[in-house]
Amino acid sequence: MAKPKTAGPKGQQPEALATFAASARNDGKKPKEIGLEATRATKPLKTSPEKKQDAATKVLREGVLGKDQGADEAIDKLPDRTRRH
Repeated sequence: MAKPKTAGPKGQQPEALATFAASARNDGKKPKEIGLEATRATKPLKTSPEKKQDAATKVLREGVLGKDQGADEAIDKLPDRTRRH
């Protein structure tokens, strides 16, 4: 029987992009506070699967067709913790 999912980041791994972004801001070294378990700052971001699929489709179409398919706009609609607002 599968384990029930718990609320919050407990037991989750840190999101890779959050770790990379923190490392880039820390002279290329992973900050000591980022361990093997996610925190509020590094837990995976909730995102609509439809939005992710739409962005991925547009990126792939642009690569194949070599024409603008709106990928940049679709990507900008996705949450991204690596950008500072």
